[in-house]
Formats: sequence, structure tokens, C-alpha cells
Amino acid sequence: MCFLYWGIYKCCLFAGHKNAMLSELRKTIPLAYPLILSNLTQVAFGLIDTAMVGAVDYLQLAAAGLVVNVVAIPQVIGMGITMGVSPLVAMANGQGDKKRAASLFYNGFIISTVAGILLAIILFLGRFFLTHLNQDPAVVQLAIPYFSIMGISLFPMIVFLAMKQFADGLEYTKTGMTISLIALPVNAFLCWVFIFGNLGMPRMELVGAGVATLATRILQAIAMAVVLFNHRIFKPYIQLRKEAWILKKETIKELLHIGVPSSLQYAMESGAFSVSGIMIGWLGATVQAAHQIALNLASFTFMVSVGLSLAGSIRVSNAFGQQNIPLMRKIGVSTLVASLAYGVVCAILFILFRDQLPYIFNTDPTVINIAASLLLLAAVFQLSDASQAVGVGLLRGIKDVKRPTLYVAIAYWIIGIPIGYLLSFHFKMGAAGIWLGFVAGLTASSILLNHRFIKKTST
Repeated sequence: MCFLYWGIYKCCLFAGHKNAMLSELRKTIPLAYPLILSNLTQVAFGLIDTAMVGAVDYLQLAAAGLVVNVVAIPQVIGMGITMGVSPLVAMANGQGDKKRAASLFYNGFIISTVAGILLAIILFLGRFFLTHLNQDPAVVQLAIPYFSIMGISLFPMIVFLAMKQFADGLEYTKTGMTISLIALPVNAFLCWVFIFGNLGMPRMELVGAGVATLATRILQAIAMAVVLFNHRIFKPYIQLRKEAWILKKETIKELLHIGVPSSLQYAMESGAFSVSGIMIGWLGATVQAAHQIALNLASFTFMVSVGLSLAGSIRVSNAFGQQNIPLMRKIGVSTLVASLAYGVVCAILFILFRDQLPYIFNTDPTVINIAASLLLLAAVFQLSDASQAVGVGLLRGIKDVKRPTLYVAIAYWIIGIPIGYLLSFHFKMGAAGIWLGFVAGLTASSILLNHRFIKKTST
């Protein structure tokens, strides 16, 4: 990480003095915080499900963890497909081209809808794949029906994200935030009804969590569509539908040029965590439950970094549309510095409250002790995790996606996973070995990605 800090320091010297950095950060934060809240609510859905299911028993918690690990890969593939919309819309917005922005929205929505349908079908038909992962049979039996419902729920989630990406690209990030925040108590209420069998409903336990998530995601997609088609802010773009809503090969190709590599980047990162989660499942249901607790908490803090990343990407894309390289550099460096400061805060909180946080999810003493030890390792990689997320977004904002995809592959699959496997099973370090692999992979990713952005925007 010392190499990364030195690179950021050099870039700061080129980018301008401290006041310039603070000025750009003040413009990025108002754009970022709605994105952060939107991302946190998405993770909060999983946290609510996990906390309520964990109150039933640790086997249900382990089953939820197994499904989360396996569904994560296709879920982030779908999310990645939508990622081409916001930076390209931001570029069109920077150029004042409303017709192009409307065309990007339509083509991006069609691509995302097709991807959502295909992913939902594949997951539903492949639900019995869970029986071949060498997991605890009791955990697998609980996981299969939950997996089926969560797979179907990817379709409305991806449709919602495609529409949200359009609003985000126009810098109206509060739209998705508002809908997501309203959805959060709705999801909690539905979980309470279906998991525990309240208000006359049958007690469905883990399956009830899936039903609640599916219902909430459908409502989110409907709400987003209603806003886009009726709010005065978006009407100028919707009114261009007769001339702009046409499937164009060039536009689809441009969206996929960013969307497909973004999907691969997210899939390789999420896949590394998922494969690691499956390997941890070989160590037993108790360890798997503890791993899921620590991973949920780390995922929650990560969503703030993703929000910063998206905001930085949108602003850099806008500057890229104006061909303003010095502004791109200032926006990028200020966002990166903010992510590192945030990582420090998260690391301190994980260290201070590692013994208390796991009780949110479970009260089993063995599970709590293991989870607390893993949170110490989660604290170690907070800076790397935050800064690598921002690095990916900044490079996406300047349409640089192919080389970063290679870097992510190297960081997670050549460095992180092998190191984790060796430490865990050959050096008998158990779950801690897997998490040390996370530290190595995330650090490598952060250094490679941010060094590239600094190099690409230096004069």
C-alpha cells in the first residue's frame, strides 16, 4: 500500500493544492451520498434477512450464507451489465445531447431486461447445483427453495437498477435513493410477516425471507418506472421516445463495451468471495455461519465505497465528455483520498466493536468468537477494499475497462484465492487463511487499478 500512497501523493502535486481537492470533493459528496444510501439499503435487505433468519437457528443462517455466496456471482453480472448506462449518459449530459441520453436509456433498459430474464431462468433451473458443492446436507436442504426464489428476484432487481442508472447518469441520484429507503422498512415488515408467520401467514422461515425480497424488488421496479415516466425532470427525455427509442447496433455495442467488462470485474471479485465462502463451508456449518456474519458487515461498509466509486465515475465521465483532463484528475484523486479516509474509519470501528457486532446476527458463543476474529482481518483490508472500488469506477468513467478487468483477474484469482487456499488448508489456518487471501487480493487490486488511473490522467 505504500506504493499506492506515494502514487496518490504525486498525483495530488500534479492535480493542484489542497483547496482544489476539497472543492471537487464538495461537489462529489452530494452526488455520492444518495448512491451510498441506495447501496446500503440493498445490502441492508440481506442484513435484515440474515439477522431475522439467524434468530431461528445457525443452520438457517448457514443456508442463507451459502445461497448469498452462490447467487452473488450472477447477481453482480446482472449489475455489471447495467453499469454502462450511467457513465455514457453522463458523457451525453456533459455534451448537452438529450436525444443520445434517451437512446442510451432505452437500449440499456432492453439489454438489462434480457439479461435479467436469462439469469433468473438459469438460476431457477440450476438450483440443484447446490447439492454438488460438498456442503452440510442439512444446510443444502434448507438452501434450495430459498435459492430458487432469490434467483427469480434478480429480474426485478436488474430492471430497477437499469432505470436507476439512467437517473444517476443525469446526476439525479436522489431518485433511486428515495425509492430504496422506502423499500427498506417494507422489506423488514415483509420479513417479519413471512419468516415468523405473523398476521395469520404461515411460518416460512428462510423461504419467507426470499418471498419478502422478491416482493420488495418488484415494488421497487414498479416505483422507479412510475417516477421516470411521470416526473417533470425526466419528461424531456421520455418525450423523445418516438425518435430516440430505437434499438441501435452501435449503441448496444457501446453499452456492452463497458457493461460486459464491468460484469466480468464484479463477477471475478464476487466470485472470489463466493468460492472462498464455499471453501469455508468445507470447515463446517459453524465456521460458515461466522464467515457470513463477518462478510455481511464487510459488505455493508463496502457499499459506501461503491457509492463513492459511482459518483466519481459519473463526474469523471462528465469531464471526459468535455475532454477536460485536469478536471478528471482532480475529481479522481479527491474521490480516492476520501475512500482511503473512509477505510481508516471502518478499520477502527471493526477493531473496537468486533466482539459486539456479531450479536446482531447470532448468539451462539462459538459462532461469535470466530466472527470476531474474522472482523480483525476485515479491518486490515478496509483501505484496500475502499480504494480498489473507487479505482474501478474512475477507470470506467474514462472508458478504460479492458486492462482493469485483467488486473482484477490477476488480483483475485492468481493472488487472492491461491493464497487463501494454501493458508487455510495446507498451513491449517482455517477461515483466517481464507481471509488473509482477501487481504492479499484486494491490496493487489487497489495498487494496480489506482496506479493505472494516476498514469492515464497525468500530463
